[in-house]
Amino acid sequence: MVKNILSTVSNFFVFFLLAAFVTTCCITLFISALQSSIGREFTEEEIVVAAKITMINVVLISIGMAVIDYLRRKFTVERPVTKITEATEKMMAGDFSVRVDSVSKFAADDRFNEIIDAINKMAEELSGVETLRTDFIANVSHEMKTPLAVIQNYGKLLQDPALSEEKRIEYAKAVTDASRRLADMMTNILKLNRLENQQIYPNFASFDLGEQLCESFLQYENVWERKNIEIETDIAEGVKVCADAELLSLVWNNLFSNAFKFTEDGGKVSLTLTADERYATVKIADTGCGMSAEVGAHIFEKFYQGDTSHATQGNGLGLALVKRVVDIMQGEIGVESAVGVGTVFTVKIRRNGYGLEENR
Repeated sequence: MVKNILSTVSNFFVFFLLAAFVTTCCITLFISALQSSIGREFTEEEIVVAAKITMINVVLISIGMAVIDYLRRKFTVERPVTKITEATEKMMAGDFSVRVDSVSKFAADDRFNEIIDAINKMAEELSGVETLRTDFIANVSHEMKTPLAVIQNYGKLLQDPALSEEKRIEYAKAVTDASRRLADMMTNILKLNRLENQQIYPNFASFDLGEQLCESFLQYENVWERKNIEIETDIAEGVKVCADAELLSLVWNNLFSNAFKFTEDGGKVSLTLTADERYATVKIADTGCGMSAEVGAHIFEKFYQGDTSHATQGNGLGLALVKRVVDIMQGEIGVESAVGVGTVFTVKIRRNGYGLEENR
């Protein structure tokens, strides 16, 4: 606001000085034309001649000032406008790599630079969105190819009339697993899209977090018994949080699923719940294969799978969902991992959800 006021005042003084200069020149020329007649009475012819000369001078000065103003507008107004127009036309054509150079500080209005900065930021954001969209489509296409190829191949094998009953069951199971994986991926894509576009609004209510964790954890009892995994739990009692229980269940199910998926037979998975006045802290640790720091930096990205040996068991969307849900709850999530040692996910959830509904 102050900057705009200063710009207006400075423009006023420029035009004031310009008008004063033109007026002074005209008066000076008129007086000069009559100087030869000083000391005697001006004749009508002399006055007419002086007036004509003054008129011509005024016209010439006006033309000169018009040319100067044209050149000024050409370099300080039209050039920035042309740059901005060309850049926006390129963006309309899909070229988001375009950037507009800042105009000179001597431009007619420094607010051109504000417009240019806004356009450059917009182009940068659109470029990022376009990259994400392209990557998303490429990743979805790639992830769909595998289950579709499995369904197609085993579907052809099932058409063999000489196929044994044992093989038929095996192939049918492969088709079912591939179709389930495809369905899960579509479900996760829809959930993630709705979360990112704020089409799912959290339903905050107070509930016992420890009970929810136990219920989610027990769903994997068959898995840890089959893989002979050691279980260790330390869950504080009476820890209540004000959050969306359904959305949080997505977090626990994904983290538990990963813990048991990456833990080898005879390994160990532990669950810890502690709380203070502000946050409830959940730690889920495993003794699985672990991951490098480079992999850990990307695990919350869509479709990213650090361990390709387990790629057939997931679609790289689980942790992206987890991160989005935790963000919606205004919580925190972190990961510590080492190759060959294991992984620990730490999730902090606000115990008092007051104010979250206002910010959603």
